[in-house]
Amino acid sequence: MAVSLIVLAAGMGTRMNSDLPKALHKVAAAPLLHHALAAGRALEPSRIVVVTGHGAEEVARAAATYDEAAECVMQEPQLGTAHAVAQAAPLLAGATGEAIVLYGDTPFIRPETLAAMLAARSEHAVVILGFEARDPGRYGRLIVNGNSLERIVEYKEASEAERSVTLCNSGVVCADVQTLLSLVAEVGNANTAGEYYLTDIVELARRRGLSAGVVICDEAETLGVNTRQQLAEAEAAFQARARAEALDNGVTLTAPETVFFALDTHVGRDAIIGPHVLFGPGVTIESGAEIKGFCHLEGCHVSRGADVGPFARLRPGAELAEDVHVGNFVEIKNAILDEGVKVGHLSYIGDADVGEFTNIGAGTVTCNYDGVMKHRTRIGKRVFIGSDTMLVAPVTVGDGALTGSGSVITEDVPAEAVALGRAKQVTKPGLATKLFERLKAIKAAKGKV
Repeated sequence: MAVSLIVLAAGMGTRMNSDLPKALHKVAAAPLLHHALAAGRALEPSRIVVVTGHGAEEVARAAATYDEAAECVMQEPQLGTAHAVAQAAPLLAGATGEAIVLYGDTPFIRPETLAAMLAARSEHAVVILGFEARDPGRYGRLIVNGNSLERIVEYKEASEAERSVTLCNSGVVCADVQTLLSLVAEVGNANTAGEYYLTDIVELARRRGLSAGVVICDEAETLGVNTRQQLAEAEAAFQARARAEALDNGVTLTAPETVFFALDTHVGRDAIIGPHVLFGPGVTIESGAEIKGFCHLEGCHVSRGADVGPFARLRPGAELAEDVHVGNFVEIKNAILDEGVKVGHLSYIGDADVGEFTNIGAGTVTCNYDGVMKHRTRIGKRVFIGSDTMLVAPVTVGDGALTGSGSVITEDVPAEAVALGRAKQVTKPGLATKLFERLKAIKAAKGKV
């Protein structure tokens, strides 16, 4: 079954007090827009149309970052939700199958809920997603008769009796794509706001003799983000859910409330995550790996049996093979560490390939940047890199080689060779005492204590 997604993301978000388009504010290290697209992606949509407005170019870039197939169309001026959906009509002129309308500022609609709406289409021409609100506030109300939805009433237009209804409208709609577009084309703006409400399609459908129905979800799914406070609440809600799912999936979280996941974090069964670990986008942790406390990971892959931290940072492009050890205060960036590599402490390994069972001593730095370009360091198998070695890229250290502590390596090191690159030590007996006495005299002459 073909499904077209229409994601409305034109809002400025005035109450966010921000120059950033509302749909681009982040929850779990991802724009709100990506959360909506992630829910829809589970349906394997044949078309994705994102309706932009404020900050259209930025929103379009964000949509393309998530899915290159996403098409964008601009809503200008912004005259309501039905007007927004109507902007997608030219792109979907030849589309068949179902259409689902989602919102770029509503991040928690579950794929299972959308699947339930598609299933309900066997009974109804138009399906609306509703929820029972603890505090209905200014939500639109769903007026039902049995399993039939008679109309949706906006709060501004509702009577006192209608305002007492607690079944509320989420705004999410499912219908045949061409039926939806034809209904939207008939929506007028004879209301107090002078806007074209998507909710009017229910009454228009019934005038055609088409039925409308409701699928009810948990209120938590419908949380919209309109203020910074709601953004913080959305972050907290996402993290609570992600932590619970990780625990249910067999991941050990030693202090769950201190671990922060990204939208696309993948952690395998029997992995161990210590306290105060922050996952940025693009992280995969395989089963049996351990991430110790106070680590920051982004754009990296950690294989089975590897352990990281505490206080380590894995940046984009870090690839850790099985049984790799990355210790405290180590940073890895755009580097491949093969099986059994050990980088114990206080080192930076960037733009590098490190062969299996190599040991990197404390204070090692791959000097990868010359001020203009990045260069790669290649270290072979079973190499011993002495503490405080500076590897000035591009440079290669062959299998089984050794570098002396404190060396600056600027030339390739052959396999099984020893490389020393440090200045000769000069020792002056007794000079330290004389030097300290002289410095103290200078300080006293200046009147310092």
